[in-house]
Amino acid sequence: MMLTCWFRADHVKSESAQTLRALLVARKAMLGIVLDMENMIRGLLRPFGFKVGEISVGRFDARVRDLLAGKKELEAIVAPLLDARSAMRQQLAKLYSLALTFRATVDDPARFRKSTNFGARFGLTPRRYQSGQTDRIGSISKCGDDLTRAMLYEVAIAILTRVPKNFKLRLWGLRLARKKGLKLAATAVARALAVLLHKIWIDGTTFQFGAGGKRGRVAAAA
Repeated sequence: MMLTCWFRADHVKSESAQTLRALLVARKAMLGIVLDMENMIRGLLRPFGFKVGEISVGRFDARVRDLLAGKKELEAIVAPLLDARSAMRQQLAKLYSLALTFRATVDDPARFRKSTNFGARFGLTPRRYQSGQTDRIGSISKCGDDLTRAMLYEVAIAILTRVPKNFKLRLWGLRLARKKGLKLAATAVARALAVLLHKIWIDGTTFQFGAGGKRGRVAAAA
């Protein structure tokens, strides 16, 4: 097999990529613990008639402490949990970004020839079954790295629903959301993000609001 070249070379990730990956996995586990703690605090308060309600991450602590005002015994139970949650939230803010996740997964961008293949590489393209007269397109394949895929999708949702500034990628995604729904639009935007991140990494440019267009990178990523 070696003499006839019937093999495919496998990429061994660098130590720096493995280190980044370890950091991201640890961060994901920490996030799960923080969310469990927040839900536990909500559950502890509910029997006493206190409802935290929908609240931002930054206002969660103040909201709970306001509810506990005058309840010294209950406050003594919940306050240590709030302090622990606050400390973990501060650490989470230092250890997380989509770019870091993408970098740890790809490691060496030069080993991928086409940026447009990144959507399929992270499982963001539909499955397709063809046999005879049957041609069926299903949901996304979900192959590749699940952590990077989840992060791309999460950032895509944020772009479509939270980012106030308009730019080509967001406007394209919003038009798609009106036609196909938010879920499919977010998947398409996540796929486009994967392509853009690889292209930017390869050519060393910086993302600029307003760049792209119908014949630009967004259309190519779609």
